[in-house]
Amino acid sequence: MNSDFSASAARSLTDLPQPESYLLRATAADGTLRLVGVDMARVVEEARLRHDLSKTATAALGRTLAASALLAVVLGKRNDARVTVRVDGGGPVGLVVAEGSNDGRVRGYVQHPEADLPPRESDGKLDVSGIVGHDGELAVTRLLDNGEPYTGSVRLQSGEIAEDVSLYLGTSEQIPNAVLLGVYEEGGRVAQAGGLLIQAMPGVTDATLAQLEANIAALGMLTDQLRAGGLLGAIHKAAEGLDLRLATEAQPVRFACRCSREKAADSLKFFGPEERQEMTDAGGQEVFCHWCSETYHLTPEEIAALDEGEARARA
Repeated sequence: MNSDFSASAARSLTDLPQPESYLLRATAADGTLRLVGVDMARVVEEARLRHDLSKTATAALGRTLAASALLAVVLGKRNDARVTVRVDGGGPVGLVVAEGSNDGRVRGYVQHPEADLPPRESDGKLDVSGIVGHDGELAVTRLLDNGEPYTGSVRLQSGEIAEDVSLYLGTSEQIPNAVLLGVYEEGGRVAQAGGLLIQAMPGVTDATLAQLEANIAALGMLTDQLRAGGLLGAIHKAAEGLDLRLATEAQPVRFACRCSREKAADSLKFFGPEERQEMTDAGGQEVFCHWCSETYHLTPEEIAALDEGEARARA
């Protein structure tokens, strides 16, 4: 990324798709099914702009961002719960990482944003599996009730993200589930993106599961449903005949990084005084946030303030 990226991206971000991204929660079949869906075209388009992503890299990160938003709701019990999804499949895009919070904040990045592949010859769809790879693992990190981080992982089965997230929930969390994820790009920008996670709860009947399976098979591609009837329409189709009950109003979802100028300055504390003096002599230091592609230029005065603060702490 060049040093002007943050400014040029900020100008482009004023022309993002509407409406704002949002998340819906629902239950069905007398509470024996839990549904969480997210429409996040705006968020994924912002990620594309921030990181200057290729078309296929956008799809890979977009699916992972949607997955992190859904998992933060399903796995997060604390009000400030965060879930990090890390996909390392050995493909051209390298690492794909996304973090979701159950308050609707998400952020993420890929290791090689410029990596791209042509559409698959078999069906003309974006080759997400090819760019992610499937010789590796999907890892999910979350906080336990005691505040300690816990990471579980599964070997990648497809690299398509949705199947791998579903496998993780079933094997590492013992949660029977179905996961749908999708990103659709049109005219050089993200037109549709989102995800749907359906969790089978205790007491679910075989008849309910059979109806759910038939509904999902008939639903087809999630992005087709998002284009046709929006997220609410997709949820209704997934729970058709199962007495759907929306649990809450829509929750806003946004791309929000936790970086700041103060944290960028704090990162220089890991360098010794001599190294920081070299930064000062060079006119300052740039600190780059890989989560959001923001670059902070720290002045010599700000760097000198770190030395002064450490000196006061030792006094």
